[in-house]
Amino acid sequence: MAQEKLIKNIVIVHGQYLDASGWKGVYSILTKKGYHVTLVQNPLTSLKDDVEATNHILESQDGPTILVGHAWGGTVITEAGVHPKVEGLVYVTGFVPDIGETTWKLARSFPTLPEMRTEAPDTGGYIFYDRSSFRVGATGELSKEDADFLNASQLPIYKDCFGTPVTNAAWRTKPSYGIVTINDRAINPDLQKSMYKNAKMKTTELKGGYLVYISQPQAVADVIIASITKKINSFL
Repeated sequence: MAQEKLIKNIVIVHGQYLDASGWKGVYSILTKKGYHVTLVQNPLTSLKDDVEATNHILESQDGPTILVGHAWGGTVITEAGVHPKVEGLVYVTGFVPDIGETTWKLARSFPTLPEMRTEAPDTGGYIFYDRSSFRVGATGELSKEDADFLNASQLPIYKDCFGTPVTNAAWRTKPSYGIVTINDRAINPDLQKSMYKNAKMKTTELKGGYLVYISQPQAVADVIIASITKKINSFL
């Protein structure tokens, strides 16, 4: 009987509009449990660039790794997750495209919620979340002070990222888990459920929104740990 691999490495890929620093709460919980956690600061300049940034971090891991992606980061880990060190994937409100599919196609397959509004691409081609709807759409669970800071420090995404099709779908060959945020106003929860069901993922529903990893770091950390211990049993 083959011995089960011991997984101690966790790599986290942030989504659009916010960098990796918001994952501090999850990071602290996981590291106190003895896990080695690394966060990718992907540039959001292209799918290729973000996958390369993720692969660079994966190469530095000393063994089997769980790869976590939030929102757009789900598209990134779908492509990068074929890396041989990746043993499993965790999607936190993450997009789950199939081979040849784009993030735009997925996002438009369900109604866009009224709070999800983006600004037109700026002169450089970068997209910000609409400043006036950012708090209610993306940060409804957080204090006004925290929401205002995150709004002011938005990390925009280049417009062509969403229209680039993936060439790999790691979830087809590796154990994958999804977190559905049922109060999400940025990514339709019905879209999340549909993507995870299509990928036959084990899923966990949390009563949170788009930034559940900030508002409920323990719950998100618990799912990541459960993906390693294989104690997630729920299905959509």
